[in-house]
Amino acid sequence: MVPSATSSSSSDQSADDLSYLASLIFDQTWMAVESSLCETHFDSFETFKTGLRGLCEQAVRSRNAAGNNNPVTDALHSYFPPPPDKVTIGCWNGFEGWLGASDGERFRALCIPWCSMIMELHPPLHLLEYHLIERWPQVCLANEVLVLWPILDCLPSILKNRHRIHDWTVELANSVGNTIVGKGPIFAPLRLVYTCDPLNVEYIAKTNFPKGAEHYEIMDVIGNGIFNVDYQHWHAQRKMANKTFMSKEFRSYIAKTTRKVVEDSLLPLLSQVAIQSRVADLEDIFMRLTFDSVFMVIFGRNPNCLSIDFPCNELAQAIDDMAEVLTYRHVLPSSWWKLCRWFMIGPEKKFVEARKIIDHSLESYILLKKDDLNKEEQDNDMITSFALHQEMDNNDLIPKGNAFLRDNGLSFLFAGKDSSSTALAWFFWLMTRNPSVEANIIEELRHVREKNKDKDDGLKAKKPYVFSVEDLKGLVYLHASLCESLRLYPPVPATYRGVEKEDVLPDGTTLKPGMKILISMYALGRMESVWGKDCLEYRPERWIDENGKLNPVPLTKFFTFFAGPRNCIGKDMAFTQMKIVIGAVLFNFHVELVEGHAVRPKPSMVLHMQNGLKVRIRKRIAE
Repeated sequence: MVPSATSSSSSDQSADDLSYLASLIFDQTWMAVESSLCETHFDSFETFKTGLRGLCEQAVRSRNAAGNNNPVTDALHSYFPPPPDKVTIGCWNGFEGWLGASDGERFRALCIPWCSMIMELHPPLHLLEYHLIERWPQVCLANEVLVLWPILDCLPSILKNRHRIHDWTVELANSVGNTIVGKGPIFAPLRLVYTCDPLNVEYIAKTNFPKGAEHYEIMDVIGNGIFNVDYQHWHAQRKMANKTFMSKEFRSYIAKTTRKVVEDSLLPLLSQVAIQSRVADLEDIFMRLTFDSVFMVIFGRNPNCLSIDFPCNELAQAIDDMAEVLTYRHVLPSSWWKLCRWFMIGPEKKFVEARKIIDHSLESYILLKKDDLNKEEQDNDMITSFALHQEMDNNDLIPKGNAFLRDNGLSFLFAGKDSSSTALAWFFWLMTRNPSVEANIIEELRHVREKNKDKDDGLKAKKPYVFSVEDLKGLVYLHASLCESLRLYPPVPATYRGVEKEDVLPDGTTLKPGMKILISMYALGRMESVWGKDCLEYRPERWIDENGKLNPVPLTKFFTFFAGPRNCIGKDMAFTQMKIVIGAVLFNFHVELVEGHAVRPKPSMVLHMQNGLKVRIRKRIAE
């Protein structure tokens, strides 16, 4: 909002308006006996020589020559000319402002009484001058998507869109710009740079922008795991993790364990759901599936969370509770959640309880792996590999002891469990809306199955068929369909980095130490300037060139798995697991969305569905 004084029809009314305005801004000590301003105060108080106060001084000195015009109105309007596309909103006390036409009535109903009350209560000079004069000009630059209010800044807009925060980031990019600098409300200041500009994203990804101390505080539950450290410690852990994830034995172990969970747990459960004609929450099924498979990859044990009776797993529930609290920590000012932690109230109380369960459970699994190593019963799971590196690598940057194994085990479990299950849920939802894409994938799978069928075990197999990793490697359309789903619905919709030294982004945005950079992968995947006019359409063909081969897309454009040195180390693992699941489910079953079931993103760190994915399952192959 931009304040000015309302025009009057006479010089007397103009003087009255000016005196009243001065009484609000300068306090009664600046008033003369005749209710006029003491001009001598301006000569001895240098603060009033510049800016808007200087304009007020000019208005005071020229009031006698003003005639029928209001000098304050003229001065302020020369300083802040009203935009032609704005509606002027006036207050009884002499102030007026500009607002978009569609929000005019809302302002009259909500904001004017509040502003009038503030002025009647005689606020302190600096608070009134700064927040009602210096900061209100920002609102005239806003629109219906983002309004920067006095004192509250962008907080009302965030609260208004909190239930659809991810789609709101897309609207911000389209209407306000690809990069926005926010300050936050005065009671919770926040220096934040929001961006989805591909050039900025590339620069940030390839330049050393650390997670920062604040990220470590928020994510303290994962301790000194690879996702929580910076600089030399991160380089040492990344090098060790690369050795594990790139090894042939570990990749083979991922494929074997995933296929085992699909064959022994997922397909039998879906068969029972189909036979009983039950409505099932497919997102919940996938969360249980990925918890079992990722846990086996990391710890070498199956927690058996996925079964027909849908058992409650204490560790899985504790991790879900932890994720919910971490979402609050990312949204709330740090002073607020730290206060809750101090008094052990609200979400922080749940966090402490969840952490006890997590620490106790993971410690017991790590001790089991240590016993296996002592008995020389070595497996190819991640914890075994990391424990061996701890012993053999002479690197002071790799901590010794179980705490390091616990921190990294939880880090990868937290990352892999939710991201893969969420990606699978959105993929199958898109299949229910795009039957032609589903048909193309099934045809691709049938072609592979026909080549590999053995004896009479072909398309009329007596049990559901599970494809191997080798079977799925060359399926171009399947890979393109999965990438297109990840573009529109990235499992992690946003990430952020810290700023430790002054820098300038490619679009000219200045970064100052202490700022936070928020990168929206959700918005980046839906930008018309990046993906074309059909950016909101689900079209796998955009990933395939004219020769029928996969069309390589820069990681800074397809930022789902990040880019630069801190790109997702588990990308290949995720694709392997998801393709095995997709191939098995699509080839053996048809998924139908329950009529009337509303699907929308949940406002959280991971792009879960607000109401789950309620479906009915029908068999494709008769047993």
